[in-house]
Amino acid sequence: MAFLRGLAEEIMAEFKQGAQVKLAQLPSYLKTADPMPMLRPADLLAVGEIGTLGDRRPGGYWVVKFERGSFLLEETYLTAE
Repeated sequence: MAFLRGLAEEIMAEFKQGAQVKLAQLPSYLKTADPMPMLRPADLLAVGEIGTLGDRRPGGYWVVKFERGSFLLEETYLTAE
């Protein structure tokens, strides 16, 4: 259990609110970060786009602000810039 806790802390250290991140791969769809989230097609963004991390949401999602809007993305789709 301590190993998993350490691994989680290591991953969290890489991503902090306000940090710049790069979109590593596209999800099958995008979920907006609006109060009432909506699904959008993934082709609104391109792999390699740079965004800014907002707050962390339940379920392992981050709010990431891109030029074309703010979306909820899991860490697996992001890399540190």
